[in-house]
Amino acid sequence: MAGPKALAAAILLSLLAAAAPAKAQTPLTEGIQIGLSTDNVSITAGFSGADLTIFGSLENPDPLVARQGRYDVIVVLEGPPKPVVVRRKDRVLGVWVNLDSETFENVPVSYSVATTRPLQDITEPNSYKQLSLGASNLYMQPADAGDSPATIEEFTAALRERKGAAGLYSENVGGVQFLSQNLFRATVRLAPNVPVGTHKARAFLFKSGLFIKESSAQLEIRKSGFEQSIFRVAHDYSFLYGVFAISLAMLTGWLGRLIFRKD
Repeated sequence: MAGPKALAAAILLSLLAAAAPAKAQTPLTEGIQIGLSTDNVSITAGFSGADLTIFGSLENPDPLVARQGRYDVIVVLEGPPKPVVVRRKDRVLGVWVNLDSETFENVPVSYSVATTRPLQDITEPNSYKQLSLGASNLYMQPADAGDSPATIEEFTAALRERKGAAGLYSENVGGVQFLSQNLFRATVRLAPNVPVGTHKARAFLFKSGLFIKESSAQLEIRKSGFEQSIFRVAHDYSFLYGVFAISLAMLTGWLGRLIFRKD
């Protein structure tokens, strides 16, 4: 007849054996990673815009979900944040003048989006607002929070419209394509007037409309060639650069007067 200790050991072993299969069947958490072929991009004076390709992969994807196409990826290339002043012109006595203005803090200078599908087909609008994802959902922080909500909303809409018209805020539906069940490629647009500085690439993974995880990487965009030399001098020696610019303008005007004057 088995003793109490032997009976307890047998019960413990049976419990561990029953728990082992359940643990083995626990699904791994899905994730996402992105990689850039280069961590810096050099642009010249003749730069007319380009497409930037970003590669990424899903970690521990569910094969069934992948086959059913229920994974979605949104990739964003976000420019460096800077303060922006938006002014409203009104006609006064026949002349257009700046009357009202609103200053926003930490506004991304550029914002390029690539998606697997149209945004409205991926998840609910509230999810985009919570993630501050998409140009229309970016939170524009006013410098003066005491202004009326209607005024802030009006200037915010004008700021987004101006960025879109300049090509700095763009959206590429279908710009993210899956190459396999776990590999994807994203194409984001670099506008001709893309700002220099540190840009942040961000990838958002959604599963059946639910946000799962985010990954990010940094990209440095800088000027090259003669334009970069002028840019560096203008920032490092701003006073001397200003004197030189004024002197050059005066010299050009004087020479133009000599050449085109009428005797």
